[in-house]
Amino acid sequence: MTHIHLINGAKPFAHSPGRLNRTLQSLAATCLEEAGMTVSQTAIDDGYAVDEEIRAIQKADTVIYQFPGWWMGTPWPLKKYMDEVFTEAHGLFYGSDGRSRHDPSRHYGSGGLLQGKRFMVSTTWNAPLEAFEDREQFFGGGGIDAVLFPFYRAHAFLGMERLPTFLATDVMKNPDIDAIKTAYRQHLERVIITP
Repeated sequence: MTHIHLINGAKPFAHSPGRLNRTLQSLAATCLEEAGMTVSQTAIDDGYAVDEEIRAIQKADTVIYQFPGWWMGTPWPLKKYMDEVFTEAHGLFYGSDGRSRHDPSRHYGSGGLLQGKRFMVSTTWNAPLEAFEDREQFFGGGGIDAVLFPFYRAHAFLGMERLPTFLATDVMKNPDIDAIKTAYRQHLERVIITP
């Protein structure tokens, strides 16, 4: 049976209480369980035990991260989580950086031990979609994949395969929660449930 580990990296802060990210994580859990998958969950802001997270990621076929975009990246508790969990999992998630003094054909980033595992990002942003896609706007047309490149590469370092990202945009000024939930359900169906 397929097992999915959901990680909510949102943190209530300033004018953003994190309700939409909690809603999307709950929706994912419901959809995946209805599809016959088993699900475990972590809400980083509620606290976590590093050793339990290592075991949860080892057990999972796919890890789904849910987080808002903060200052063009992940909220700091999610980065702290990755620093703590991934570093403690040396020898389990990665053996080394992959290089060898004796074999120059081995390249940096090839020492991951989580081959066969996948990860997906579901992320919410105040920026409208055109800010990501239009070359003349803020992100220069690179899309969410350019913005989240370091996050993606951290998981590639572990040997994980990236699944397409779900991006919810304009969630502060023009939120359409029902449309976002429908789009996320469709994304999960397409990417996780019946790929």
